[in-house]
Amino acid sequence: MSKLGVELFESYAIFRVWAPFAQEVSVIGDFSKWQPIAMAKDNETGIWEVKVDDVEAGHGYKYQIKGYDGVVRYLNDPRARALTDSDDGAGIISDGHFDWEGLEKVDMVPLDKQVLYEIHIGTFVRPDPATSGNFHTAIGKLDYLRDLGVTTIELMPITSMATSYGWGYAPSALYSVENSYGGGYGLKKFVREAHRRGLAVILDVVYNHFGPKATLWQFDGWYENDRGGIYFYNDDRGDTPWGARPDYGRPEVRDFILDNVSMWLNEYHVDGFRLDSTIYMRNTAGHNNDPAHDIPDAWRLMMDINNRAHKIKPDALVIAEDCAGNSQITNAQIYGGAGFDSQWDLGLPHVIRGALRVGNEPVGLQNLINVQGQSFNGDWHQRIVFSDSHDTAANGNERIVAMAVPDTHSVGARRIAILCSAIALTTPGIPMLLAGSEFLQGEDFNEWNSLDWDNANKFHGIVDAHRHLIALRKNEYGDTGGLMSGDIRVLMQDENCRVLMYQRGDENDQPVIVLINFSNYKWKNYTLPLPYGDWVVKFNSSWKGYSSDFSELELPYVNAGMQITLPPHLVLIMTKRQ
Repeated sequence: MSKLGVELFESYAIFRVWAPFAQEVSVIGDFSKWQPIAMAKDNETGIWEVKVDDVEAGHGYKYQIKGYDGVVRYLNDPRARALTDSDDGAGIISDGHFDWEGLEKVDMVPLDKQVLYEIHIGTFVRPDPATSGNFHTAIGKLDYLRDLGVTTIELMPITSMATSYGWGYAPSALYSVENSYGGGYGLKKFVREAHRRGLAVILDVVYNHFGPKATLWQFDGWYENDRGGIYFYNDDRGDTPWGARPDYGRPEVRDFILDNVSMWLNEYHVDGFRLDSTIYMRNTAGHNNDPAHDIPDAWRLMMDINNRAHKIKPDALVIAEDCAGNSQITNAQIYGGAGFDSQWDLGLPHVIRGALRVGNEPVGLQNLINVQGQSFNGDWHQRIVFSDSHDTAANGNERIVAMAVPDTHSVGARRIAILCSAIALTTPGIPMLLAGSEFLQGEDFNEWNSLDWDNANKFHGIVDAHRHLIALRKNEYGDTGGLMSGDIRVLMQDENCRVLMYQRGDENDQPVIVLINFSNYKWKNYTLPLPYGDWVVKFNSSWKGYSSDFSELELPYVNAGMQITLPPHLVLIMTKRQ
């Protein structure tokens, strides 16, 4: 198939667009004073093409399409690399030039040491209440993220979006980067500067539906059943709760999506992806074990996406947001799996809330224990675990600290913030933090409230606690290798006092014991059923260095049968004394 979109040469450009049912197609733009230049159609492929002289980078352009229905539409190139405006602007021709300074690649951290950090560019660092955050302002926090210890930044969608703000989950232009964020140049600079600091960047991409203002809707005037036309299913397979589902069985639509994957890896040098709502790609009802609503075309496409990504970048991290506990999502393709490296596990944030008796989740420790022990295909790397994400902290909910304590700056809130992150960082799986969790960001997670970075300084001790937890998770001190294993064993489950103790790793693998008091009570003379020997306290969440008003438990080591006092919401992480 011919290369679609715009190919820019020294003195001319070639425009190509797929519109098989159109009666006439012309290109208009700055180079023609916005007068139409007719394009010729290849009847076999449905691609229209024209060579135009005197085209330069920065020129605006659109396609004038007389559709199958006789209606003339002025539409953007579906593969435009930039738009003058996210809603109804024109495409902008780009030469793609960027000086990567040799930083196209970053050494990907092994999966057992990965720690992800989810951010929304629009609110990560806002210059002022009236201005969206952007890649430039976000770059200013990359040193902070490196020092925090995270290894990979997960960007919520950054493609052009309606009204230039939002979360980006209703994409209107898959190939164009949102202007208010800094456009394609800004994204490249962000990736380059992240790589400079050893940080990987993965993109949240949306292929399960396209937004209501998408250029693609009834693109060349052909459609059936009053649906979306050539880019979409024109029957009930086209319905999702958020927008129209692409036709994964049409080769040209598959290429549109797969070429988008290639673009992000080859032109922007991102290091992987999170695919939004893969369960709604593969099943019209969003169900497991539901053959009547399955979309086999989607399963094949997901396999192709993984193959394409790993062919271009063998160590790319490709994650599915499936949320249905289906092990085939991350199973190898030779066993019929889709071949994702890992998938989001939405279970953990809910059972943490239940253990803390927050919200409407079932109370008790057993549900938490059950979720902590899960794995896909016997491989703990195949789970992304977190105490909060953009989903669980929104949509009628709040961040877990805000749900637990009305005053998110209180002593209790500080204790709970450490506790929740400690669980995510000591549970088998690849851990992820939601931006701001480490400095008590409150309320719900939305598209307009900026992170309050003053709190990172005000509560620097809580940030330090997260830094220490991440270092232990990555075994930076050389004695917490058990946290890098898939092994977890419950040593104590005290439902009355709401105390849980579990061990990560076995005796041959630097075992680590985690003790958590989920209650708001201080328990005196509490006996711990520890394994034989002395255990050194490597992390003590009650340390006054984290907060001067904590009631510190001064305890360098513990052993079997010792009675100790457990402050409220205490977390202890212990290693075997050598």
